[in-house]
Amino acid sequence: MVSTVVPVSSPRVAEMVKLLENRFRAVNIGLVNELALMSHRLDVDVWEVIDAASTKPFGFMPFYPGPGLGGHCIPIDPYYLSWKARQNGFESRFIELAGHINSGMPRFVVELVVAALSEQRKPLLEARVHLFGVAYKPSVGDVRESPAIDIAHLLQRGGAVVSYSDPHVPRVNHAGLELEAIPCEAALEQGFDCGVITTGHPEFDYVAIVERSVCLVDTRNALRGLSGDHIHRL
Repeated sequence: MVSTVVPVSSPRVAEMVKLLENRFRAVNIGLVNELALMSHRLDVDVWEVIDAASTKPFGFMPFYPGPGLGGHCIPIDPYYLSWKARQNGFESRFIELAGHINSGMPRFVVELVVAALSEQRKPLLEARVHLFGVAYKPSVGDVRESPAIDIAHLLQRGGAVVSYSDPHVPRVNHAGLELEAIPCEAALEQGFDCGVITTGHPEFDYVAIVERSVCLVDTRNALRGLSGDHIHRL
């Protein structure tokens, strides 16, 4: 199954290794998501901050903000450890705090959409909002715990007309959310009030998306190097 086996003293230790790795990423993503929220308030480009910090040759590992956590590991596995720790009288505060920050990111993305629409004097109610990507990460069709699904739910509850493009996910049927994918070219042809880059699929033509959209919210820094007053970045 694997090319390299790393022996440890017991399955108990092996399980904790997996949980440490998941916890490490969850906490560091929570940290950088909090930095993104803070930077938004302070009018600082969080992506530029991370790029500059990454030039340090030691002691820093870059993590990047986003619309939330997805997949079947990082959003879930650390809570197994937190639950087990509570059974043994220990409170894992880092896990709980990171979870609180990460789970709040979809709502923040919706706030960015509302703000972007307001610049066009459009309310969220009946606004056409198109999501570019619903998979939880690029180049896969996995929507488990995908923050894009949470964003779509929140937008619909706010009265928006939601659509999406994703070359790996032909349809979504999740807790009352029923959508069929629209090819990216067709979505640009039809037009929308606000587009949201929720998954950085390499298949998307980001230059065309920027040129043919009236309003964009980029949660993945997928539009790096592209500019326009209609682009709103996380």
